[in-house]
Amino acid sequence: MKKKIMLIVPMLHQGGFERVCVATARLLEPYYEVYIVIFSAMDIAYDIRGLHVIDIHMKSVEGKAGKILNVFRRAKRVAALKREYGIDIAYSFGPTANLVNVFSGMRPFQKGEAERESSERTKIWCGVRSYMDMGNPGLLRLFCRFSDRVVSCSRLIQRELEARFSCRKVCTLYNPFDLEAIRRQSKEIGEKERIPFSGCGRVIVSMGRQDDVKGFWHLLKSFSLLHRKYGDARLLIVGEGDFREYWTLADELGISDAVSFPGVKKNPFPYLALGRMYVMTSVNEGFPNVLVEAMALGIPVISTNCMTGPAEILAEDFDTVSGRQEYLAADYGILIPVMEKKKNLDASVITEEEKKLAEQMERLLSDEALYEKYSRAAVTRAAQFSGEAYVKRIREMAEE
Repeated sequence: MKKKIMLIVPMLHQGGFERVCVATARLLEPYYEVYIVIFSAMDIAYDIRGLHVIDIHMKSVEGKAGKILNVFRRAKRVAALKREYGIDIAYSFGPTANLVNVFSGMRPFQKGEAERESSERTKIWCGVRSYMDMGNPGLLRLFCRFSDRVVSCSRLIQRELEARFSCRKVCTLYNPFDLEAIRRQSKEIGEKERIPFSGCGRVIVSMGRQDDVKGFWHLLKSFSLLHRKYGDARLLIVGEGDFREYWTLADELGISDAVSFPGVKKNPFPYLALGRMYVMTSVNEGFPNVLVEAMALGIPVISTNCMTGPAEILAEDFDTVSGRQEYLAADYGILIPVMEKKKNLDASVITEEEKKLAEQMERLLSDEALYEKYSRAAVTRAAQFSGEAYVKRIREMAEE
């Protein structure tokens, strides 16, 4: 009989680990019975047709006491689902889901000896999906102690968990990518969908929710310098949020006609495919999926050398370049230093690091040989993050 795997994620509305959760379900279906448990079905942004999705109808609440109570309510419900479906492995994505996964396996949430024995057969895998998750040592100790496996999306995160918490249960599992689907979907444009800047040759693309960790104010300021030299250049930032403060900044920089924030998209790949280059200015990441997705489309990448992920994606020997705060022409893309973390929306202040980013962007626009080099390298590197490799590793872990 097939083993039964439960994937636990708070919502499916937006974000990298939500996308990985859905991809994991589809990739594992031929080999396991797969169930996705979500806490709320509000604003689902991913294609879940044909998947077994269970909504426990316990959305997030306000207030510390309410949040704590909500964790226990969710854990009780998930524990019951584990018993009901006879789950062999419960794999959770992100700290909120990890808490529920861990607590649902503890004695207070079992109802008797038979149920405890059933629960003990359910292995608990906790996914640490972002370097930002490393900022809560209390939670990490809990996950390391009470899970059967801690699944990291980056070797740097794995090493830090091993060093800081003596965690011997941790392993690295790179995110999976259906490269052919990315390429196919990049050509699928809805009949009524109007994509900004279609037909423009010099489009810089970035993606991500409106969050200071993404450093989008740096990108806008750097682009404003580029736009002075290339008046036909355009900037497209796709992701969740109203971006009101960035619209204001763009207006003050004099580039409002050359910038677009089209919002979150169920199929973002036609927008991504417009890019002459992809630029990421994040302060922190877990494993930035969108870098690999852009590279799968042959789009050269410029990224901050932030913790974690970019160095592992863009450099053959990431140990040599990881964390280095200089401009590096890496094997598969360009790494730049992490820029100032404090948000500055003053259009009159352009920093040296923003000027240097503009210079790197200009290099890719003006040097055709460099562009072609990184375009070819991008496709080569993306092929190494296939879904087949991901499934093989999960199956090995499931049998250990």
